Amino acid sequence: MRLAPALKKHATPIGLGVAMLLPFLLHAAKFYEIPLIRSIEAISYDVRLRLTMPQTLDRRIAIVDIDEKSLAEEGRWPWGRDKLAAMLDQLFERDHVKAVGFDVVFAEKDESSGLKVLERLGQKELSGLPQFQARLAQLRPQLDHDRLFAQKLAGRPVVLGYYFTGNQSQVSGQLPPPSLPAGALKANDIAFIDASGYGANLAQFQQAAHSAGHFNPATDFDGVARRVPMLMKYRGAFYESLSLAMMRTLAGDPALQAGFETGAGDVGDSLEWLGVGKLKIPVDENVSALVPYRGKQGSFPYFSASDVLHGRIDARELAGAIVLVGTTAPGLMDLRSTPVGAVYPGVEIHANLIAGMLDRNIKEKPAYMLGADLSEMLLLGLLLAIALPLLSPIRATLATLAALALVVGINLALWQYASMVMPLAATVLMVIALFILSMSYGFFVESRAKRQITGLFGQYVPPELVDEMSENPENFTMEGESREMTVLFSDVRGFTTISEGLAPKQLSRLMNEYLTPMTQIIHKQRGTIDKYIGDAIMAFWGAPLADPDNARHGVLAALEMQGALASLRGKFKAEGWPEIRIGVGVNTGSMSVGNMGSEFRMAYTVMGDSVNLASRMESLTKQYGVGIIVGENTQKILKQEFVFRELDRVRVKGKDKPAAIYEPLGLAGQVDMSALDEIALFQAAIGLYREQDWDLAELHLLNLKQTEARQVYDLYLERIAYFRENPPGTEWDGVFVFHTK
Repeated sequence: MRLAPALKKHATPIGLGVAMLLPFLLHAAKFYEIPLIRSIEAISYDVRLRLTMPQTLDRRIAIVDIDEKSLAEEGRWPWGRDKLAAMLDQLFERDHVKAVGFDVVFAEKDESSGLKVLERLGQKELSGLPQFQARLAQLRPQLDHDRLFAQKLAGRPVVLGYYFTGNQSQVSGQLPPPSLPAGALKANDIAFIDASGYGANLAQFQQAAHSAGHFNPATDFDGVARRVPMLMKYRGAFYESLSLAMMRTLAGDPALQAGFETGAGDVGDSLEWLGVGKLKIPVDENVSALVPYRGKQGSFPYFSASDVLHGRIDARELAGAIVLVGTTAPGLMDLRSTPVGAVYPGVEIHANLIAGMLDRNIKEKPAYMLGADLSEMLLLGLLLAIALPLLSPIRATLATLAALALVVGINLALWQYASMVMPLAATVLMVIALFILSMSYGFFVESRAKRQITGLFGQYVPPELVDEMSENPENFTMEGESREMTVLFSDVRGFTTISEGLAPKQLSRLMNEYLTPMTQIIHKQRGTIDKYIGDAIMAFWGAPLADPDNARHGVLAALEMQGALASLRGKFKAEGWPEIRIGVGVNTGSMSVGNMGSEFRMAYTVMGDSVNLASRMESLTKQYGVGIIVGENTQKILKQEFVFRELDRVRVKGKDKPAAIYEPLGLAGQVDMSALDEIALFQAAIGLYREQDWDLAELHLLNLKQTEARQVYDLYLERIAYFRENPPGTEWDGVFVFHTK
């Protein structure tokens, strides 16, 4: 193939390919940010980190954990400072640890000893009793827990923790002296994270402690903590992190050094590292260090704080260790999202950083990596933009795979062997985009209406509805809109127990055998399957195809689903599977329907209060011992066609307005007379119950129990017994309030 004619022939796709490079290059050069690339870059960073973690236990650093066990034994946090003083004695005098860092703040005075009350009595009621005054003077040193804790801090390598905020009105406690004073760095355009407020420790603790450091992790756009600011700026001065303060304490408090791109630290230079003695800590453009996670939670030994306090830990376990005191108890709000765990203790983030500093394995992201990334993208992008249109599909595919392998290989080599982080997502996506452009250029397909509709709605609705919709495709859209619709939720009762008793293959077969007929029933009744949530089904009527009988179809589907279970039981019994029972909630009302979700995943679904209420009704079937519960709106629409049993008026969790709930028994004319009589008697019993005529209501319910034992009768009898002892008052509206979902 002669090159010049080939280039001329493929000038358009080559030009489009070159143009496609521009947004990727601008993103890489940080002129603007493309959210998709940013998200994939974060994912690729997390994958590289997880693939190369050592996943070993580091015993050099120990975490003294204020865990649920400790809270159960010692009481809720904060504890009395006398306990913390005793714990410091245990750590230094018994266990002989190297240093202790606190990932908690001591911002308030400890008044748990009652000293303040005794002093008040000594000043007023008992001021004239010398014996009381003398005894108080003797007890004061023991009861002044803050003074005692400060004494235990003094002279020991203890680093306190504090935090910065963006709220300038939030200023409490005393900050430590800054690590670098205002004006210490000539390169004044460094993008420090600038704080407006802080929450620090009481002055007497800060003055007694060896040093202090902030424990603010830098949270990325997706809420994940991948880095920690080594220095934060407050009123022009610079304050070090907890991990950096710990390292300086261990090293004998050397002066903090700053390493710049050129070494001069002039304006325009980028700060590349911070020095503690001979240790150099790489930092990024925000003076943050990437956290070198060793593995999932538990990469460092954990010791319950109560065990340490009471000397239940073998002293050899902690001898010579660097100790961080923090918490994993959920209520104390120190759990973070990290690349290695969605719920990860904040204290272990600092432990990972200290370990990384000790091992000198913190990843670097120097300023010149931006130029390397741009050069790679430009050279590879131009080569592919020109070459791919000239190659056959097979050769173009092989060239693309080779380019991807080269990019990923170079990136992983820099990561693993040079401890450098080079951006990956933009280059990979650029290569893929150029390949797709090359393969799809000139390909235009005029899809028929049915194919368009099938692509949009085929996974949700039955084929017969797709056929109807394809006749007028312009009437259907996945954009959000509000409609009057009916929604159904169903759930298998005791599914956890069922799943635990079956092998995975058996469970898969059972679910297929169950979900298939249930789905067929919903499709038969013109319903749209929203989603399967494990054993649960969510479906709705009225979209995408309008359905004026949506309430009728929803209730018929619920009744048929319960009926279909009877035929399944025999089959399940023959297979040796447990019997399945389901609860179904149905509600009609206004709800939003359309394509909803995130930039990562979209789904055609419904949302709104009416949807939430249907979900609550499904849950309430267990409380009332019935198979189906429908809402008040559904009953009003269908009360001439169906027979309903009113169950209650309830106020479910999250709702202020009470709602009547009903059990559908079948189509009018198909329910036998004895059932109708039972409904009438039960309705009378409910009426007496709401009038607080407990005796007569109880009599009706007992008569009903003799005819047919139902859980709902027992439920009302229990309520009557309770209200006899605890009358609800004259203002009671007969509504039962559920406080749980």
